Amino acid sequence: MANAVIFDYGVGNLFSLKCALEKTGLDVSIGTSEQDLAEADAIVLPGVGSFTPTAKKLECVKKVIQNKVAEGTPILGICIGLQLFFEESAEGPGAGLGFFKGKVIRLQGDLKIPHMGWNTISLVKSCELFDDIKESTYVYFVHSFYPAPTDESVVCTKTTYGTTFASAVADKSMYGIQFHPEKSGDAGLQILRNFARIVTG
Repeated sequence: MANAVIFDYGVGNLFSLKCALEKTGLDVSIGTSEQDLAEADAIVLPGVGSFTPTAKKLECVKKVIQNKVAEGTPILGICIGLQLFFEESAEGPGAGLGFFKGKVIRLQGDLKIPHMGWNTISLVKSCELFDDIKESTYVYFVHSFYPAPTDESVVCTKTTYGTTFASAVADKSMYGIQFHPEKSGDAGLQILRNFARIVTG
């Protein structure tokens, strides 16, 4: 059975995400060390935390994550996990993983921030992570920042909340989503099933 390791930044409860991933048939564990990640068939960066402390926590395992991804190991970044795929964030100092060029910026406008609750995703390019997901499907968001990729071709879905932003990106074995699949009902579970299928080949 393929093993997916959720990296623990040291904040928040990862139980609901672990349970949701286990429903897809993956063997799921929580990891904190280079060794945990080195043995993983897939890596998940969860959606709990803010940029500076999570980027700092990643420093000790950054190289092994980058090496694993370079080797083709699937990685799923959720919310702050997606934002860590980028180079830097307006939320605070620290360096991300640099998988994608671009910066994470703050939501603007008169709407309530953080953006919290159900909203739709618009499918802008074909991506196996969204197989069997319909246009304008509702998913659950909790965030104040979003990624602005330099290369628009990596954007899979967009969402509008005050502004229209990239709510999912993908390239090679890297998949990032701004929303929380573990809180997104059947649609979220389908996205995680799709990720599990990518992992198991």
